[in-house]
Amino acid sequence: MKLFTFPAAPNPARVGFYLREKGIRIDTVLVDFTKGEQNSPAHLARNPAGTAPVLELDDGSFLTESLAIIEYLEELHPQPPMIGRDPLDRARTRNVERDIEFNVLLRVIRYVHAHRSPLGLPPNPAIAEAELVRLPTGFGRVEARLAGNEFIMGDHPTIADCTLLAALNFGRFAGLTPADDYPNINAWFERYALRHL
Repeated sequence: MKLFTFPAAPNPARVGFYLREKGIRIDTVLVDFTKGEQNSPAHLARNPAGTAPVLELDDGSFLTESLAIIEYLEELHPQPPMIGRDPLDRARTRNVERDIEFNVLLRVIRYVHAHRSPLGLPPNPAIAEAELVRLPTGFGRVEARLAGNEFIMGDHPTIADCTLLAALNFGRFAGLTPADDYPNINAWFERYALRHL
């Protein structure tokens, strides 16, 4: 297998965090978004959407969605479990991870690219402001989940932690950090970032 990635971007980052948590080693190839390599014919042949990460399988086929890559690798390497320990735990973990993806990660991505895009996209203050208004909803749910917990789902890291770390780390490109009224998130970031950043 081979992973085509751009670690500074949030979706490749969350796959990278997952791989480190699991201790999985995969050959990686950098696709430099700052040089437009995601739009090269070679990369578009792997993934017509021009995104990363892309996992090339041993049969020459590709997985092009970060969550699909993570779930495939979890099937191959079930220990330690990062998508839950039984069917209900897996459903709950996926449920929380998707909530973080849609209500934190995607909002952070939109904010960063509308405010100070590392890819040089033009600023869009209206979109940036709209995402700042919406982010507290997602942050609030994560803040509540972290009350009394070391990790988002309790006492062990899961894909939800990987997704949240990818969001918060990407937000730092544009100076976006959770406000002081999210002490659980900020304390979690200080602890969890030490594992990866």
